[in-house]
Amino acid sequence: MSSYDADFSGGVRVAVTAAPITPLDVLCATGTSYFGSPPVPYVPGVQGVGTRPDGTPVWFATDAGMRPGDGSMAEYANVPEADIVELPPGADPALVAALGLSAVAAWQSLTSCGDLRRGEQVLILGGGGIVGQAAIQIARLLGARRVVTACRSARAQARAAELGADAVVPLLDDDTVPDLAARLRVALDGPLDLVLDPLFGIPAAAALQVLHPGGRLVNLGGSAAPTAPIDSATLRSGSLRILGYTNNSLTKPERAETLRTIAAHAAAGRLSVSYEAVPLSEAPAAWTAQSSGAATSRQVLLPR
Repeated sequence: MSSYDADFSGGVRVAVTAAPITPLDVLCATGTSYFGSPPVPYVPGVQGVGTRPDGTPVWFATDAGMRPGDGSMAEYANVPEADIVELPPGADPALVAALGLSAVAAWQSLTSCGDLRRGEQVLILGGGGIVGQAAIQIARLLGARRVVTACRSARAQARAAELGADAVVPLLDDDTVPDLAARLRVALDGPLDLVLDPLFGIPAAAALQVLHPGGRLVNLGGSAAPTAPIDSATLRSGSLRILGYTNNSLTKPERAETLRTIAAHAAAGRLSVSYEAVPLSEAPAAWTAQSSGAATSRQVLLPR
């Protein structure tokens, strides 16, 4: 995870200005993703922000850890033209890097997958994570009537409130489905229409208990548990819908359009997430913090 010299033929030589360390990077590097163990040595980093040779600011994606080739955690990256997205003037590189594909997932989960409509009430599970932080603000931008979130740590709960959540429900280590569902009911004001769920497990099962008939739950992760205690009667009695989302379902033009929208909101001060800017020289410590779960915000490497 340092500067490197490479053959830049066949791609655009991007000078990296910010590279986030994401959970996917850790999964790829440890060989625990469904892509298997990557050929080594390689430079990690599935996304980043930088500048073209002419100075144009861009966001870019890489296949580092998924296919042979190096990623964004370096001073330069070789990037295919199709994986580059030009950024609007005034977009902060570190913030755009911190938002990145997590914010894309939040936006698309709420819109194309979850079909959020103006005036609906939304529940964001895991509101302290990057996806959750982005989703709270995006739901507001898209006209949600009320945004409720559920978070585990006191820091995450405070951050969610700062970002505009109308109510914040604590997630407890000894939660049962009935107990958490009861707390969620108290926090809601009227029908709950849509749940954004990067957690699964007990939080997802409890959220289904309080969904309005015909409501939707969009799952885009399983950080709480890989399975959930969901019963058939709850689904059938409410005609509920459980939808799965992954960024892998997006075309590159769809991803680019969403990234540009997110970057424009960030540049205008309407969208932000918590992150820690770290010099590339301190990448090993930042990587350890991310991989061990000790990091309290997204780690973003600044190579330049």
